[in-house]
Amino acid sequence: MTHNDLTWKFLNEYDVESNTQSKARALSLEHSLDVITPAIGAQLALVAASTNATNIVEIGTGFGLSGLWLLAGAPEATLTSIDSEFEYHEQAREFFTEAGYPASRVRLITGKALDVLPRMNENSYDIVLVDGDPAQLPANVEHALRLVRIGGTVLVPHALQQGAVANPSDRSVVVTGFRTVITEASEAENLVVALSPAGDGLLQITKIS
Repeated sequence: MTHNDLTWKFLNEYDVESNTQSKARALSLEHSLDVITPAIGAQLALVAASTNATNIVEIGTGFGLSGLWLLAGAPEATLTSIDSEFEYHEQAREFFTEAGYPASRVRLITGKALDVLPRMNENSYDIVLVDGDPAQLPANVEHALRLVRIGGTVLVPHALQQGAVANPSDRSVVVTGFRTVITEASEAENLVVALSPAGDGLLQITKIS
């Protein structure tokens, strides 16, 4: 095993999940959902804590794993999470309740992100997590950047797409979308961007003006 392989293995096994997070992960994997690694979850919690987040939007609820990590870093925040699957929301609600987050601070909206996001207030949120339909990534990120306040951050997990983003010969729609978002965000003067290699990658975009 190479030095890089050892480092990657250590990084992704370092963070330990709560019992509720572990349950959400197990159910997600059972339903073949592409979930974040504990290392990415820890970074979400860190950003939420360092931002002192009070209002968070999540595109793609799944069974609540990413939301649980975000609230772990900002336990007093209000989370608005969007997903088209009502059944996911029913189970996610149970996990949020089990973790001690009251229903009044976890708003689950069942619907398509591109139908819901245009109705949300711009410059009003501390964090927007974009983890919905990857084919709609560029549009979702555009909305996310409209919604976050100055100093707020857009988080995009799975940003490396299992290494496909680094492969110039891969020109599939999804991979090209991720590559375009990374490039355009990096070139924008009003944004600060960082791309973490942990897990399957985490793109962090902070609006500074």
